[in-house]
Amino acid sequence: MKLTVFGATGGIGGEIVRQALASGHEVTAVVRDPARLVLGEGGGGDGSRLEVFRADLGDPEAVRGAVAGREAVLSGLGARRRKDAGVAARLTRTVLRAMEAERVRRLLVVSAAPVGPAPEEDGGLDRAMRGLVSALLRDVYTDLREMEAEVSRSDTDWTLVRPPRLQNKPVSGRYRSVIGGFPTKGRFIGRADVAHAMLAMVGDVRAVKEGVGLAY
Repeated sequence: MKLTVFGATGGIGGEIVRQALASGHEVTAVVRDPARLVLGEGGGGDGSRLEVFRADLGDPEAVRGAVAGREAVLSGLGARRRKDAGVAARLTRTVLRAMEAERVRRLLVVSAAPVGPAPEEDGGLDRAMRGLVSALLRDVYTDLREMEAEVSRSDTDWTLVRPPRLQNKPVSGRYRSVIGGFPTKGRFIGRADVAHAMLAMVGDVRAVKEGVGLAY
């Protein structure tokens, strides 16, 4: 498949690029600074299936070329620090406008578990933890809710991917996913497994226009 990845220099975005290339996809990695795109040993093969697209994400016209003719767009855009709150909604808006201009429909974006529904089966401790995290990162989650609203209103075939606390672990493929909800007592997941799940969901019609919770 021909895929475009936004946030390609981030933890999840970089994993999407590496795993997509390893699976034989053609990948366009959209970056502001190409020097920050590190694929690691063997991560890009001979580079023939990777295009590094440098663009200002403040301008939809500047990124139209990155999405034109692609079969799916995957986004790991979001705040890396609390002071960056606001970037997810703003930059995703740019991506949506570029996709709609080029009539590219399939979109998968990373959000976060506290933005979606809590499992009814979760106990008091899990609910308390979710509440505490949401309070501490209120600005970040407000940004993600705004981003989700923008995506949900769009004309794309979107999927909102909602992981809990992220870890640096190699891909395992052993995680739980719940369409329209969240795994019971799901507290952690590795960034590599989030990327793995997103790539697996590209062609999954059940995930279209749905939020999907992921966790171990």
